[in-house]
Amino acid sequence: MSFQNSDLVDWTEFESVREELGANFARILRYFSEDGTKSVDAIEQAMRDKVTVALIVPAHTLKGEALQFGALRLSMIAEKIEMVARHLVEIQQTPEELVPEAVALRPVFKETMVSLEEATNPLVQRRSAIPDQIAANQKFGRL
Repeated sequence: MSFQNSDLVDWTEFESVREELGANFARILRYFSEDGTKSVDAIEQAMRDKVTVALIVPAHTLKGEALQFGALRLSMIAEKIEMVARHLVEIQQTPEELVPEAVALRPVFKETMVSLEEATNPLVQRRSAIPDQIAANQKFGRL
């Protein structure tokens, strides 16, 4: 399955991790956001520099951290970058064939983080419930 056809987030896995981590969840999600940004930056820099070996560690890190939060699409892209980069290192090639994945990485990372933050932000959740409350109140002539 290509990463374009995969779900952005496995919400069952996300909720399972959220429950398991409890009070530590928000802090660890913040670490994922910070570490993920660093990994994406490192992958983009390695692609610009055409240093294949420099792709492996940040892609591996991003893959594992993304999978922990159920971020399927992001994990799949990072895994492809990691696996292809390992192969390219073995055959001593530069990473040009990974350009499509490298280009897709940052937008998918951003989209994933927005989804995860919306799912965990109580203000976003509360705001989305307010229109329903207003509509219910208007139904009975009250505001």
